[in-house]
Amino acid sequence: MVAILSPVGRCGHANEVPASVRNAVSCRPQPTFALQATVDKGGAMRDISFVSRRDMLRMAGAAALAVADFRTVWAQSAKKIESMAPELDRIISTSEPIRELATGYGGDIGPAEGPVWWSEGRYLLFNDIHTARRMKYASGQSATVAMEKTNEANGMTRDLQGRLVSAEHLTRRVTRYEPDGSLTVIANSFQGKRLLRPNDVIVKSDGSIYFTDPGGNAAPEQWDVTITGVYRVSPDLGSISLIIDDMVRPNGLAFSPDESILYVADSRRRHVRAYDVQPNGTIFKDTSRLFVDLNGAEPGVPDGIKVDTAGNMFSGGTGGLFIIDPKGKKLGRIVHGQPATTNVAFGGDDWKTLFFTTRSTLFSVGVKIAGVPVPVKKGTT
Repeated sequence: MVAILSPVGRCGHANEVPASVRNAVSCRPQPTFALQATVDKGGAMRDISFVSRRDMLRMAGAAALAVADFRTVWAQSAKKIESMAPELDRIISTSEPIRELATGYGGDIGPAEGPVWWSEGRYLLFNDIHTARRMKYASGQSATVAMEKTNEANGMTRDLQGRLVSAEHLTRRVTRYEPDGSLTVIANSFQGKRLLRPNDVIVKSDGSIYFTDPGGNAAPEQWDVTITGVYRVSPDLGSISLIIDDMVRPNGLAFSPDESILYVADSRRRHVRAYDVQPNGTIFKDTSRLFVDLNGAEPGVPDGIKVDTAGNMFSGGTGGLFIIDPKGKKLGRIVHGQPATTNVAFGGDDWKTLFFTTRSTLFSVGVKIAGVPVPVKKGTT
């Protein structure tokens, strides 16, 4: 049998198409492939079957879906907790199941992000940046939409009064939701210049608010700040200070349990840095030091980070979600089969459920040491 693939025009003869249609639509010849098969001894053609370009694309799409399904199955089967040091066992069991709670989020504008536990209602809030929606997840239930039009909010936390604080991408600001439903702008500029794109936010036990401003893909304009930095806002919202300016892309941030150390993830450099905190809430810049390097061949960078009550850190990195001791030693990794870990939150009645988001999915896993509660207790340090 001889098989020949040859291009054939799809629009037909020009006289077969009305002029009005030819003018309204582009009728350039599109290749259609004819599979010509001769099968008898005399060389006569017994059958010609046409395979259009659309059909070929459809078949290619089906093949791609099959590959995607395979990858999904592989990713699910690949979920595991890897031990890198025996100390991991006091934090989490390697046999602890990794539970997928909700999926189907994220897109070109942004991923699933910003999980925060609402202890009074026993539910978790998290953001779908791509659709500008705030989602609500309660145990045993499907995730529901808690809020529309979040201004593409990213990281979230709660202040000392329990009010929700959010870093908004679209409006380039940090905001607070009041009990009466009104919105308070915490920060949207620094020294008269517009912020780049606030990413994540935390609150200290004295009520001061810290947030990262790494910017986005667009180049800064003349009225924007020129530094990708970390800022502190005083408890009364009366002043804002740039406290860290030595990072390429500051992202997630967290305090040590006694609030003596501020940790900040630099996603571009794929590491987490540590800074000693001064009594006035600023940091000693000369204490800037590498805490942990999370680079590697697999996808994933440090993004949102959280710390438990024993000082262990949970941070995304190459190949999954890392568990790091207070000295920066990598103890283990939660391999969830997704391209990146975007953020982390502790929750549950005992704060021993670790929730984490990837670009598209919300997961949870049980741990043995409680996380630092949110909101943090006033004046505990």
